[in-house]
Amino acid sequence: MIDTKLTLKLDKGIINRAKEYASETNQSLSRLVEEYFLELTSSKKFKQNLSPRVRKVSGVLKGKSIDYKDSVSNYLIEKHLDK
Repeated sequence: MIDTKLTLKLDKGIINRAKEYASETNQSLSRLVEEYFLELTSSKKFKQNLSPRVRKVSGVLKGKSIDYKDSVSNYLIEKHLDK
């Protein structure tokens, strides 16, 4: 792999938030951008249209048995009993 310099123009606030995130996660800003581009260009076509947040949780329930009606019923019961 040969590293190449890239110049981007972005909103200053976004850059500052990205720098803060990079610092908190002990990563360089360049690495974050590189990982994003890699994910963007290597994903299946349908995944490219999903936000990074949705892609992150995609598949977490695969193979799990969930009763949707029970879940909704329990949620509504708890919601209305708490009032």
